[in-house]
Amino acid sequence: MSEMTRREALKGAASLAVGLPVASVLASDAQGAARKLKVVVAGAHPDDPESASGGLMALYAGAGHDVASLYLTRGEAGVPAKSHEEAARIRTEEAEAACRILGSRPVFADQVDASTEVNRTRYDELKRLLDDEKPDLVVTHWPIDTHRDHRAISLLVYDAWLHSGKSFELYYFETESGQQTQHFWPTHYVDITEVEERKRQACFAHKSQNPEKGFYTLHSEMHRFRGCEAGVRLAEAYIRHNQCLKKDSL
Repeated sequence: MSEMTRREALKGAASLAVGLPVASVLASDAQGAARKLKVVVAGAHPDDPESASGGLMALYAGAGHDVASLYLTRGEAGVPAKSHEEAARIRTEEAEAACRILGSRPVFADQVDASTEVNRTRYDELKRLLDDEKPDLVVTHWPIDTHRDHRAISLLVYDAWLHSGKSFELYYFETESGQQTQHFWPTHYVDITEVEERKRQACFAHKSQNPEKGFYTLHSEMHRFRGCEAGVRLAEAYIRHNQCLKKDSL
């Protein structure tokens, strides 16, 4: 993989700002007719897809495409003083509310928060799930991340991509860049200026996670920083896996 210069990265960002990622290349069939895309954003916990890629999801859903939020777990360990069962109920309801705001639909892989596994059985489970979805694009966690669950879903998705014959475009998102996500040098940006408020509302649906004083403060800073890099007001940043068989799409 050749190293992308800052100038090249910003040039790519400028072209990205004029249209939706992937849609300009993949959104027509062999006869040139418009078709609906299938987009899957895969996160480790409820709130990961929304906080990392809520803008992207809102843009795709707003354009009429099929957007799925795939949650590896139901956040069982994520609500203090609550049992795993009660926390899972709370956070599942929050995820479903967030999906309604973004126009996406929830899909749960049903592993357990803080006890995720990466083994042959789990690889096969995740591949079957994605095979059923038949996505055009999958976005997931960058594998160099401080959180074990984030690393788990990233590896599971990557393995599914390999064993599907690289049948979908694969991109990585960032979460709390510099704190959780490490060594993340974007190849592509998405202008989320017009949909940031919807993303905010979706993230604030995760009330148990205290987004106002917690994770969304960090993401707001990231939006401004990535927007500055991309030459827009607010942006999300992504890394495209460079071995996709399909032509470059962003």
